Amino acid sequence: MNSHYINRELSLLEFHKRVLAQALDSDVPLLERLRFLCISCTNLDEFFEIRVAGLKQRMEIGAPAQGPEKIPARELFDALRIETAELVRQQYELLNNVMFPELTKASVRFLQSEEWNDEQLAWLSQYFDEQVVPVLTPLTFDPSRPFPRILNKSLNFIIRLHGKDAFGRRRHRGMVQAPRSLPRIIELPEELSQPGEHNFVFLSSVIRVHVDRLFPGLEVDGCYQFRVTRNSDLYIDEEEVDDLVRALEGQLEASRYGAAVRIEIGHECPEDLQEFLLDHFHLEAGDMYLVEGPVNLNRLSTVCNISDKPELLYQPFTQGLPDELLSDDDIFTILSKKNVLLHHPYQSFAPVIEFISTAAADPNVLAIKQTLYRTGAESPIVGHLVTAARSGKEVTVVIELMARFDEAANIALANRLQEAGASVVYGLVGFKTHAKMTLVVRRENEQLIRYVHLGTGNYHHATTSVYTDYGYLSSSQRLGEDVHKLFLQLTSLTEARGMTRMLASPFTLFDALIDKIKRETENAKAGKDARIIAKVNSLNEPQIIDALCEASQAGVKIDLIIRGICSLRPGVKGFSENVHVRSIVGRFLEHSRVYYFLNDGEEEFYCSSADWMERNMFRRNESCFEIRQKAMKEQLRAHLELFLADNCQAWVLNADGRYKRQSPGKKERVSAQETFLEYLSADS
Repeated sequence: MNSHYINRELSLLEFHKRVLAQALDSDVPLLERLRFLCISCTNLDEFFEIRVAGLKQRMEIGAPAQGPEKIPARELFDALRIETAELVRQQYELLNNVMFPELTKASVRFLQSEEWNDEQLAWLSQYFDEQVVPVLTPLTFDPSRPFPRILNKSLNFIIRLHGKDAFGRRRHRGMVQAPRSLPRIIELPEELSQPGEHNFVFLSSVIRVHVDRLFPGLEVDGCYQFRVTRNSDLYIDEEEVDDLVRALEGQLEASRYGAAVRIEIGHECPEDLQEFLLDHFHLEAGDMYLVEGPVNLNRLSTVCNISDKPELLYQPFTQGLPDELLSDDDIFTILSKKNVLLHHPYQSFAPVIEFISTAAADPNVLAIKQTLYRTGAESPIVGHLVTAARSGKEVTVVIELMARFDEAANIALANRLQEAGASVVYGLVGFKTHAKMTLVVRRENEQLIRYVHLGTGNYHHATTSVYTDYGYLSSSQRLGEDVHKLFLQLTSLTEARGMTRMLASPFTLFDALIDKIKRETENAKAGKDARIIAKVNSLNEPQIIDALCEASQAGVKIDLIIRGICSLRPGVKGFSENVHVRSIVGRFLEHSRVYYFLNDGEEEFYCSSADWMERNMFRRNESCFEIRQKAMKEQLRAHLELFLADNCQAWVLNADGRYKRQSPGKKERVSAQETFLEYLSADS
């Protein structure tokens, strides 16, 4: 095992712990803490669906250890089991011992069945009969009625029965599946609550209390909730597939019933029923998690936006605009004079939507080209592209069908655009299109002028209010020419050559990064100041890690601001002692990617869609663009230095692979996100 590296899966779990720590933080408003608890549950679901599922497959086939740290699959699984079990324990301990009591004090109550008064019980009984029973299908088992297929992450109940059915046969077990159409949390009517009070009841409690009505003539001796998590990774054989959409649609259906990788069961469930469920799903005891509470904490997110409890939520803010966009000129007039750098969510995403909507309506615009990775089902951008296509403009959209968990939505968007007359190109199988680019071609004074938007984040209007990203609007013709070449590469699959302002994966970005790291290394060896700052979501690419560690050994000062996975072990003497790694976890999800190189005083700043991971370097189409304007470079430098000074929401990675949260102590309090809110939002 190579101790100079940190395993990717273990590093990812460390990030999930940092998210859960936000739920534990008493300085965070109460309902926001509940939201962080829900996010930690969702994160863990995806961890099992993808990472643990892949690990179990490697265990089954006896695959060799992966990654530079070379941990055998079984050993890694056992280590992950210890970490995930502790994480789950903390989640439910927080829910039961902290969140529920504090929410009750705030008049947001989750009522257990023993707390229901007579009126509430009567209302819930009627609710069960009228709203729940009609969509339930209770089952008992025999050779003609085997255990049914269980949908991934669905709510189910295993039931112990006694007695004979209507046909005189003894029944021992039954089951109830809760359809996804049923709300998992039910709010009681105002007349059944005190003024200003919100009372909620879990669907699982309602079913458990009334389950005997589903099995008349049989004695119910126990009803226990469970949820199965399945392998949800999609596999498309690019050597065999001849129609990506059809192949993907088939895989999406199959993924709902992939191999089981985890089962969560109510803690009160007897051992014999636990064994029965483990047997049926071909799982081991190490795949079982007994929980004291709802088997899906994420369902609690439905109560996180109670409108009459503003004191329990983050203070709202109004997104700002850069000074350049405050004029009455249209977006093309503004961009013809000056480029614009946007910092979301502190600054609005509206200018990007306006850029596309104006292009769609402008008779002088001849063509619009755009990449779409995640956009949301009701994307206004897609609506504007549809308008542009219907008006006769040449609209080309590169849609990545394989955007994980958004595959079905992207197929629907592709169909909508094609029906409007747009040219839709799907991302290349094996090379996801993750670049964030828009190109507008406009006729001005008999010339064709290119305008571009490049970003570090997705064209998703919802996430732009909670994800931090940079967006760059420009009329630079050299930059526009590079973006044009990249679109040709995505549509014709020919190499984009001769680019001067852009780097791209899987062709030029990796080599350029290695060269820039080595240049800093040589500068340090020559006695010059040398520095690298990178803000990315994840780092696991071995050659980049090795190059950074070589630079560290030469004396290059390296600061890495990495939200999630970091496989580089910092602070190892003689190896990475000049590498410092920190993670910022706060109100907003840090999503922007910025690379900085001192370059002997000729500073270079790049913004990119790419993290420093193997997949981003070699298996994705990514865009990376240089920021050259002096004012914008100073702005980015100030932002990076602020992240490095943060002592409120920063976690520092130690050589043991664990993170330590920073605290201001007696020093001045510095929070990067709060500072950006103060200076960039419209409320400043």
